[in-house]
Amino acid sequence: MQEFTVAEVAKHNVPKDLWCIIDGNVYNLTDFADAHPGSAVVLHKIAGKDATSEFYSFHRQEVLKKYARLVIGKTAVLQKYPLPPPASFSKVPYAETLATLTKPSPFYNQSHLAFKRAIRAFCEENIAPDAESFAKLGKIPTRETLLAMGETNIHACRLGPGPHLKGRTLLGGVLPEDFDYFHEAIAHEEIARAAGIYCYAEGLASGMMIGAPPVLKFGPAWMKEKVIPSILSGEKMICLAISEPGAGSDVAGISCEAIKTPDGKHFIVNGTKKWITNGTFSHYFTTAVKGTAGISMLLIERSDGVETEAIKTSGTGSAGTAYVTFTNVKVPVENLIGKEGQGFAVIMANFNHERWGMVASACSAARFIVEECFKWATQRKVFGKSLVEQPVIRYKLGQMIADLEAVQSWYEAITYQMTKLDYKQQTQQLAGPIALLKYRCTRMTHLVSDNAVQIFGGRAITATGMGRHIEQFQRTNKFGAILGGAEEVLLDLGVRQSMKVYPKDARL
Repeated sequence: MQEFTVAEVAKHNVPKDLWCIIDGNVYNLTDFADAHPGSAVVLHKIAGKDATSEFYSFHRQEVLKKYARLVIGKTAVLQKYPLPPPASFSKVPYAETLATLTKPSPFYNQSHLAFKRAIRAFCEENIAPDAESFAKLGKIPTRETLLAMGETNIHACRLGPGPHLKGRTLLGGVLPEDFDYFHEAIAHEEIARAAGIYCYAEGLASGMMIGAPPVLKFGPAWMKEKVIPSILSGEKMICLAISEPGAGSDVAGISCEAIKTPDGKHFIVNGTKKWITNGTFSHYFTTAVKGTAGISMLLIERSDGVETEAIKTSGTGSAGTAYVTFTNVKVPVENLIGKEGQGFAVIMANFNHERWGMVASACSAARFIVEECFKWATQRKVFGKSLVEQPVIRYKLGQMIADLEAVQSWYEAITYQMTKLDYKQQTQQLAGPIALLKYRCTRMTHLVSDNAVQIFGGRAITATGMGRHIEQFQRTNKFGAILGGAEEVLLDLGVRQSMKVYPKDARL
């Protein structure tokens, strides 16, 4: 690459011959000026100059990669801000978990870090490039992306440890028998980091994470053999259909009806489901129904009588959120998941894992926002100095970090307990703590979102440019306070679970 002196660059300082220096590289902006989104006038002001400071006041570093074709040479000045290498861990304080920075941890080992590096590399190559545009356009992930996730066994990893991993080759060289809930958590964290929580990430088979576990844990052998392989490969999609127009957190209030035929061989299903993630493009529906025996769970395959209609939400159309209508759908009794009339236990067992997974994703997304705020506060100049030099900004960053690290620690402690308890024990012992953890987590993301908006100012309510990730987070993070059980319901559940084991002889 040709090297220029600062004096040589300074000669190219008019609109028809416009060069500038950005972090040591020389850019020819002559032909680009009129296409510049901020108008050519802005570029005219920095013609022939070192515009590094001005650039970072208005643009993200990734813009340099986008316009690398405009680089015509370099100067003798060494780069201060080189682009980070692929799949690297951030050095910004609190941008990564302590374990990622190889700080002593009782929970993580080299296997976890190898897995994290490998899945981050996959996400950067296969997920991140589509995340922003697909979320804006409401496009669901491509078949190629979902198949790639299946080929690398990411779908299988997101369902946690278990027999479904046997014989599979996992990223990072992790052996199936060594795979634990911390590995699974890392998969959720990295996908949320690359694709945005409740945005494009929701379309990446998030419905599978809640629709497949009931089949894995309670489904008959034939169902597991038919459905699970096609789901884990990415060939087919599955979703969980519980919520209805008149029943959200109140699962007992569902009205979708399943009546047995006179010969007892089929159920006839009629009713509706609402807010069903991935419903528009799913092949299978793990469905809560009400019959004469009470609430049951059925696996319903997309067929005649099953209709889905997209619902526009504050998140993204990439999630394929659906209004589902079942009209006289004939379902074999063999499609029962668990026993007839005992579907409530299946639903409750599934909720624990769902809520825990939501916490993993939310912590990662919040951590990414903290990193964005730290970077912005350091490079943004106001009143003659960096934002981070203002005590009020450090106060807001401190609040965000303290809340995030507290939730992270609780979430890791519960994850450790999950590694020591079987599925039944988790259901019995962790339902209350996980409910309270999810509540605490959504309160944390609310604070992180609110403080981030104040730190970024007007850019935080602009869907493009420097603050676009903040805008997206503040628009979507509230999903966590509703999905998987509303905050108020979870607080009550957490206390009610504690009341079940309250010692009868305890007195003041």
